[in-house]
Amino acid sequence: MARNVMVLEAQETGLFDLDQIVEDLAEVRRDWRRSQGVTAEAGGRELPSREQIAGIMEGLRGALFPMRLGPPDLQPEAENDYVSHTLDTVLHDLLAQVKLELQWAVRHVGQDLPDPDAAALQITRSFAAALGDIRRLLDSDIVAAFAADPAARSADEVLLCYPGIQCMIHHRIAHRLYRLGAPLLARLIAELAHSATGIDIHPGAEIGGSFFVDHGTGVVIGATAIIGERVQLFQAVTLGAKSFPTDASGAAIKGLPRHPIVEDDVVIYSGATILGRVTIGQGAVIGGNVWITEDVAAGAMVSQARLTGVERQVVRISA
Repeated sequence: MARNVMVLEAQETGLFDLDQIVEDLAEVRRDWRRSQGVTAEAGGRELPSREQIAGIMEGLRGALFPMRLGPPDLQPEAENDYVSHTLDTVLHDLLAQVKLELQWAVRHVGQDLPDPDAAALQITRSFAAALGDIRRLLDSDIVAAFAADPAARSADEVLLCYPGIQCMIHHRIAHRLYRLGAPLLARLIAELAHSATGIDIHPGAEIGGSFFVDHGTGVVIGATAIIGERVQLFQAVTLGAKSFPTDASGAAIKGLPRHPIVEDDVVIYSGATILGRVTIGQGAVIGGNVWITEDVAAGAMVSQARLTGVERQVVRISA
């Protein structure tokens, strides 16, 4: 109401040439739609809503961890009823958002789906059936964080406070939706976590159990990265692409494996940058602030040391 009053006051006092501004913006939208070969969204909003996805994630967090992330007045005897009621609401909301994505993909991306609504229902049902597996993976992440961090006093503290765990709740959910065929929803979920934690994990990245991101700010994990079991990353680690192959028109070729493979039991310390489709072998330790574009052998240690009397840093690799 207050906003409408402000608009009316602005129109009455002539402070802004709203008619011209509105027309300018309309022309920009028409130009964009013509360039993309699409028509106006006559049937209403076509794309999923970031706000709706945020609400769905809040409900899923509560359903996964009802006595920790659910309502503050929840009692143990009502736990199952709360989960049932929450999931009934959340899954219907999720289904509506998946339908929007698939209908949009058919119209504007040319995705071949004879019945997008039926496909959306199957995706949502498969996702719902996987919630137990998602919770088990998250439990392993929480246990790994508690075991690795001497500052953690309890698993509950890890769940409630650690940004790495908050990000992994989003990632475990986003990755499942990505694999099931809802990549736009998955990306929205991932970006909610990125905004909140500073940890940027593409939903396509495959991450094994007992994964721990310590501190977390500035971590980047690319779409085709593969991470094994019991891997630990510190802040400002990048698992990125070394280069982007392009087609004849200069556009990046999508879908090619271009990010690192990190095998089981690897530790990567803060500031390390690992680029390209390289493999970091099982049990390797990557020191802080190193730059890696080649494979690292299993069990190796990569560190950066200042040589006596030499004003430069070198990388030492030892098996």
